[in-house]
Amino acid sequence: MTEFRLRIAQNLAEVAPDAWDACANPPGLQGDERFNPFISHAFLHALETSGSVGGRTGWSPVHVLVESEGRLAACAPAYLKSHSQGEYVFDHGLADAYARAGGRYYPKLLCAAPFTPVNGRRLLVAADAPEGARAVLLGGLRQLADKLGASSLHVNFADAPDMDFLRESGLIARKGQQFHFFNRGYASFDDFLNALASRKRKAIRKEREQALSAGISVEWVTGADLTEAHWDAFFAFYMDTGDRKWGRPYLTRAFFSALSEKLADRVLLVMARREGRLIAGALNLIGDDALYGRNWGCLEDHPCLHFELCYYQAVDFALARGLKRVEAGAQGEHKLARGYEPVATFSAHEFSDPRLAAAAVDFFAREAEAVDEVIAEYAGHTPFRKE
Repeated sequence: MTEFRLRIAQNLAEVAPDAWDACANPPGLQGDERFNPFISHAFLHALETSGSVGGRTGWSPVHVLVESEGRLAACAPAYLKSHSQGEYVFDHGLADAYARAGGRYYPKLLCAAPFTPVNGRRLLVAADAPEGARAVLLGGLRQLADKLGASSLHVNFADAPDMDFLRESGLIARKGQQFHFFNRGYASFDDFLNALASRKRKAIRKEREQALSAGISVEWVTGADLTEAHWDAFFAFYMDTGDRKWGRPYLTRAFFSALSEKLADRVLLVMARREGRLIAGALNLIGDDALYGRNWGCLEDHPCLHFELCYYQAVDFALARGLKRVEAGAQGEHKLARGYEPVATFSAHEFSDPRLAAAAVDFFAREAEAVDEVIAEYAGHTPFRKE
């Protein structure tokens, strides 16, 4: 029998980057997601060192580690939450209903990449981990939820293998929906446009022309070309968007510098310039198989500029890099007309109160039926030519 040791890390600095990444993004992975930047040690640690999580943010790191023979065999990015902000899997209705029934929904335990509606591995297991490491890891999450007095355990945006395991382990599955662009062998943006119906193709070309009609130029900035001046400009865009949405921006200015220091080659800033001044930008992270759009902002409003920077430029970059898809974040029915297709997303949940669990089972089942209907409806209205 393999002996495992469970440990909790309240700061990712306690974990060697190479050890964490050997679990998060093991070498030799096959499939459609080989490297996911959002579960890397560099990304998660940047959130902590910048104050974007921890402290009084309502995101308290409690990462679960499974060790065997003195080495890290498995791990999970985990946070004790005092609210439900920044998750993109919305459970405010459950929280409110439980509070009205006299329950206390917070704190809850969340296994996720903070502020990131991106599918991926959540139960991170090293390629050479002994058999049973994943089960021990889930057991550690459950024990931690109980020890901390959490009402519930949530695993957000889990990939298919993790979801299969979580379902088999008794967690309740919840279905959501996003829009992704898929590279179906396109050699260029024009090649992609040729796959669309004529009317849709003309509409996109018109939008792209309109976006740049005010003398706007667009540049891609990545790797060693990223400077603090770029991040100063982008942070101003980011804060302006948060202010206009009456929201509270989650990421601090220090986060972007920390991200650039550790993951510059995985960062793409799409920046718009007019009359020599940067006026708008979109932040993307680059995987081995996908481009992940995350944040956008602007200081000047121009028609269709958001579509250009966030969707069309992302497609251009993905095709140039030979990436399989673009994931442009949560929600956004408007993405459908721009070549982004509906896909299902999944999360898994467990509740300590059987009454809350029963309510969740019923609600999630009805919600999944509605999501299936919406996806089917969207699938009938894509802009692609009908064969």
